[in-house]
Amino acid sequence: MFIPTIPTADEMLDKAFRRAKKAANKIRTSKIPRNLKSKRIEEARVKTASQNIQETFNNILDKVPDIESLPMFYQDYIDVVIGVDQMKKSLGALNWAVGIISKLENEYVFKIRRSGPENSSKIRREAFGRISSVINRIEDDLEFLDYAKIKLKNTPTIDFDAVTVVIAGFPNVGKSTLLRKMTSAEPKVADYPFTTKGIQIGHFEKKWTKYQIIDTPGLLDRPVKEMNDIELRAMVALEYLAEVIIYIFDVSETCGYSLESQFKLYEDINNLYDTPMICIFNKIDLAENVKYRDKYINMVDDPLLLNAAEGVGVNDLIKRLEEFYGGKR
Repeated sequence: MFIPTIPTADEMLDKAFRRAKKAANKIRTSKIPRNLKSKRIEEARVKTASQNIQETFNNILDKVPDIESLPMFYQDYIDVVIGVDQMKKSLGALNWAVGIISKLENEYVFKIRRSGPENSSKIRREAFGRISSVINRIEDDLEFLDYAKIKLKNTPTIDFDAVTVVIAGFPNVGKSTLLRKMTSAEPKVADYPFTTKGIQIGHFEKKWTKYQIIDTPGLLDRPVKEMNDIELRAMVALEYLAEVIIYIFDVSETCGYSLESQFKLYEDINNLYDTPMICIFNKIDLAENVKYRDKYINMVDDPLLLNAAEGVGVNDLIKRLEEFYGGKR
């Protein structure tokens, strides 16, 4: 989600008043009669400062997408990352400031024009004081929007025309490794939990069908209310994007979670979402207890056995996806 540069309250006022000073200097060097010049100078300062602030805020408001017009995936993603209500409040504060400063501009330009030259400077200072008060009042909202710009910088770009496959499972079971083997994506891969802090996306095309593979952050077996932001991003992807879910079991349990726990999460996801699932048993080469491993393999329909790190079984997975969706897009 694109958010333009957000100034602090001090930066906004400094910029506006500097522009106002430059506008005043142009009038000072002009050929306007001396008896009119002081009023014109102060009028220009009020108008320039006010309009600079309005233009800056309107530019932000125009460039930030209307949240309610976005696909539900993006609405929920923004809510998870920064909070939709606070985002709307802060954007509303900018809109409020634009309206107030426009009224102040008209009010004080009128006062300067109606006043004597000796009072125009005093009126301008009063105008600047009220403008400063408005900007300082929305200081927290400007800070929040700058925070939102940073947090939403890496919002994933979703291709809604592609077949979307979401990879799910516990942390460190091999989701990012599988994504890297299936597509040209280069997600960060390491042997510790929660390497994937956001949603990673890769693409490939087979028989004129585009596939979008999404690697979600690791899910833990706990209620949604107890999930952290990383896990909630995975839930958002599963809810709004998944046309098929690839659920990965780590049969070696080197991820740090037992097959029993992994199977319970699989059941939870299967019960929660009405989405086709392909079950993968990864790290098959590291499984020491074959009987224990096979117990869980036999508990799911049509499982695939993989060694994603070596690419073993990946082509079988892609063929399975082709069977489901090949030529349908």
